[in-house]
Amino acid sequence: MTARILDGTATAQALLDETAERAAKLTEQLGRKPCLVTVLVGEDPASVTYVKMKGNRARKYGLESRRIVLPETSTTAEVVAQVEALAADNTVDGILVQHPVPSQVDEPAVFEAIGAAKDVDGVTMASFAAMGLGRPGFQSCTPGGIIRLLDAYEVPLAGQHAVVVGRSPILGKPVGLLLLERNATVTYCHSKTRDLAEVVKTADIVVAAVGKPELIRGDWIKEGAVVVDGGYNPGNVGDVEYAAAAERASWITPVPGGVGPMTIATLLAQTVDAAAARVG
Repeated sequence: MTARILDGTATAQALLDETAERAAKLTEQLGRKPCLVTVLVGEDPASVTYVKMKGNRARKYGLESRRIVLPETSTTAEVVAQVEALAADNTVDGILVQHPVPSQVDEPAVFEAIGAAKDVDGVTMASFAAMGLGRPGFQSCTPGGIIRLLDAYEVPLAGQHAVVVGRSPILGKPVGLLLLERNATVTYCHSKTRDLAEVVKTADIVVAAVGKPELIRGDWIKEGAVVVDGGYNPGNVGDVEYAAAAERASWITPVPGGVGPMTIATLLAQTVDAAAARVG
């Protein structure tokens, strides 16, 4: 068996085109473009690159993009005050606080200052609860993008055994909640899991989200399983041994070109959703 590709680049492009159309209509209704503000604390090179890329993509598809850069030495109170000001600004639809923040800043406290209505990155407790309870709200962008990608290729989720390897609050945990909401049976694996290989071998759907190059070996993949690689490591290497896994899987995401493009597309789509909610 040779796996078919879950093409995140093409699927994201379709979502971005749709988002641009919606943004144009909302611009007419609001008298301004839907607005995404990114808050960056410090000058971490990778974070600077990500923020710039997100801003460029937002502008390309009809959104206003603002960037606020705070000093590396900022305190929690200072960052929270800035985010609260944005939350109260009626010209701002979505707020993204770039992760990670410096160690002296209480990141969860900063996230909570965003408020659920502008949490287009899906990082607040309210958004997490909405994902877990199946209520309206914004999804964490990478998990939400994964579900959109699986839906685009009509991959069945109900009744499937999904194994999520990783339990981070921005990927592993929320993607498991979203899969559970779609009636998959979900098993979480992590650094304390015994016999990881044996657990992965039982999966109909494998979601790798650990940030360790090729941790998931190809011969762990059950014949016909769907493999979603949410990892990205130096050298364009994911968390799954791609070539070997592709010989056994029915569907697989490439790295790059799989999950990554869906993350930004989902962020922009949710920003337009937030703007639409303001219109009512």
